[in-house]
Amino acid sequence: MTPTFEEVPIATVRDYWNRRPCNLRHSPAPVGTRQYFDEVEQRKYLVEPHIPAFADFARWKNRRVLEVGCGLGTDTINFARAGALVTAVDLSEGSLELARKRAQIYGVDDRVRFVAADAERLSDFVEPQPYDLVYSFGVIHHSPHPEQILRQIRSHFVAAGSTLKVMVYHRWSWKVLGIVFTEAYGAWWKMDSVVARNSEAQTGCPVTYTYSRRSGEELLEHAGFSVVETHVDHIFPYRIPEYVRYEYVKTLPFRFLPHTAMRALEHRLGWHLSMTARPAGA
Repeated sequence: MTPTFEEVPIATVRDYWNRRPCNLRHSPAPVGTRQYFDEVEQRKYLVEPHIPAFADFARWKNRRVLEVGCGLGTDTINFARAGALVTAVDLSEGSLELARKRAQIYGVDDRVRFVAADAERLSDFVEPQPYDLVYSFGVIHHSPHPEQILRQIRSHFVAAGSTLKVMVYHRWSWKVLGIVFTEAYGAWWKMDSVVARNSEAQTGCPVTYTYSRRSGEELLEHAGFSVVETHVDHIFPYRIPEYVRYEYVKTLPFRFLPHTAMRALEHRLGWHLSMTARPAGA
């Protein structure tokens, strides 16, 4: 019997991301070179251009940022470039090794502290103290107990005036619709497991929760946050065979969809559910 997400050992999640850190193949250049990191960033923000506006890097100059799940460090480096003091944690040692090298190459390693951590027990790895921003983009939904991560953040890493920015995957999205029909042949009762397996570039992701706007907001609210903004975005429009060759050919119907219509569709059926919140009662 397939275990529920809550039953998946955290080691299984760690092993999955160590085998292939997120965005690892965003460049054909030698891994770990400056050219490689430049191309990883270029491709990430080409495909997901809404990220810089959500992160609002420049706003956090001279402020303290805690990034939960930094991956290869694309956003991490941009926070540091903008002048933030960053503590970046990740479950995957493989991801952190590359992120540390990236910070050194770009000369911002004096502004970033990297920590290997299970975010469900974050205060065991990072000294509790308030941060101006806690940022987590596309991460907590891959942990067996995302609510524990949020409770850790609320109890130990925010104070009055702190901001939380979190992106989780949107349940009522074009991507979920496509996965259910192509991989489960319309069997909606298999949604959770089939979406998890196909949620990332490397198949077989052991945990991937998805949330509606309401359930996403409730996730944060139950952990002690007050959501101030919720935004849906991002439909991946490219054909996979060309995309893996670093070519960008849009699929139908996106090839002929006007930009305004595409943006309207993304705001309704996008894969990314981004929420900005404050500590409730602070």
